[in-house]
Amino acid sequence: MWFLCYFLHRLLDYRIPEIESLARLFLGEKVDLKWRQSPYHHPDSPFYFIDLPSEDVARNIASRSVLLKGILEVWGEGRTYDELRISIEAYPEEKKTPYLTPDSTFKVVVDTFGKILNLDEQTERIHSLSYIPFQGVVKLKNPEHKFWLIETDGNDFNNGLPPADIRSIVFGREIAVSDRKVVVKYELSRRNYLGPTAMDAEVALLMANQALAKPGKLMYDPFVGTGSILVAAAHFGAMTMGADIDIRVIRDGKGPDKNVWSNFKQYDLTPPVGLIRADNNVPPWRSSLSEVFDAIVCDPPYGVRAGGRKSGGRKLLQGTRDPYIIDENKRKDHIPSTAPYTLAECVHDLLDLAARLLVTGGRLVFFYPAPRDECGEEDYFPKHPCLNLIANSEQILSTRYSRCLLTMEKTSRYTDEIAAEARKVHQEFRDNHSEMLQESRENGSLHHIVFAPSSEAKLNGTEARPRYRGKYV
Repeated sequence: MWFLCYFLHRLLDYRIPEIESLARLFLGEKVDLKWRQSPYHHPDSPFYFIDLPSEDVARNIASRSVLLKGILEVWGEGRTYDELRISIEAYPEEKKTPYLTPDSTFKVVVDTFGKILNLDEQTERIHSLSYIPFQGVVKLKNPEHKFWLIETDGNDFNNGLPPADIRSIVFGREIAVSDRKVVVKYELSRRNYLGPTAMDAEVALLMANQALAKPGKLMYDPFVGTGSILVAAAHFGAMTMGADIDIRVIRDGKGPDKNVWSNFKQYDLTPPVGLIRADNNVPPWRSSLSEVFDAIVCDPPYGVRAGGRKSGGRKLLQGTRDPYIIDENKRKDHIPSTAPYTLAECVHDLLDLAARLLVTGGRLVFFYPAPRDECGEEDYFPKHPCLNLIANSEQILSTRYSRCLLTMEKTSRYTDEIAAEARKVHQEFRDNHSEMLQESRENGSLHHIVFAPSSEAKLNGTEARPRYRGKYV
């Protein structure tokens, strides 16, 4: 059955991957969804037709979607109202009649995209539909059936986004609409405890949808910070677990009522099963542990607002890796020293962790920065033999750079051979990092370094170590 997805005109690259993830969630199996557009629209249009097995599936998808405005059963479309009438009259009567009965209640919603209609113009549009044999009673609040008349204009300006299409008109029966109140509920301005890199509520909910969050699933964030992503996952009923290298963030926060735990209490959500102080570079998991998490969802540090950190510090700068001993009476309040953590090393560790700890079919969802001209090139993004890239959604940050939400699915088991190769690459990162830090130390005082992969460095989990350009701050 073909339905019309009416999207919000924002985060354009995120829209279709979100719907495909939700279809997978509710259908419980891999599905090859069919999409199409009418000849009046182009890829940036908010209107997409999708083939779904039933209206119930469409309602389930709409109930979870963040970027969907609604789903309609289209009765007719055209570039003019005369074309619209011909299209509606050609629509099968047996599909229209059950919703036009005398004992029914209905309402017609006039909606526009790229233009504004005043009340008189809206009334005129509704009267133009007099050829449709409505026999029921008009009811503006909670009608039994709701119909949409959507008129668009091909304006050149849409709040900085591309125009939707040339002029077109659509009429259809509402199947379901999404509830955007959830975005308002979790917006950061209402949050008790925030950090400088807290994830925007809308994007966090999108990430949870891409990760297929639902009751019974265990989701892990290795860079949990103040817990914004886990809050979104918990909203959809998933069990959550997080880790962060800064023990002050997860243990102390800003006080008893302003910490990660209080963020879950604020929304009456099930708290995480655990928050641990852990270094993504030296994960705390037993080597025999595997296939624990249903999803790993995170925003790795990549040096825009906060650079990545790993265990190290002065000992590493001095060229020794011998563990230092902490006195027993100081261990409770000890804050381990850290050193800069390059993006490439961080992502290598993240992919290796996901390959080992995700269940087969589990998903890794994370952000990855990229130059604008590289975002469409799959070869630019990190790879791992156990993980398959299934979605890449670009979010533009500036005229030069974007960040891409990458969704990967585990397709094969983590073998001893892959583990051995990962250890080899990990050691190469350590050696390379030590060389850079020593060079920095010899050149002067080192306060903080932000490293970004060069455009030639394409980490794939097993390639030779990439080259870097460094920026001293």
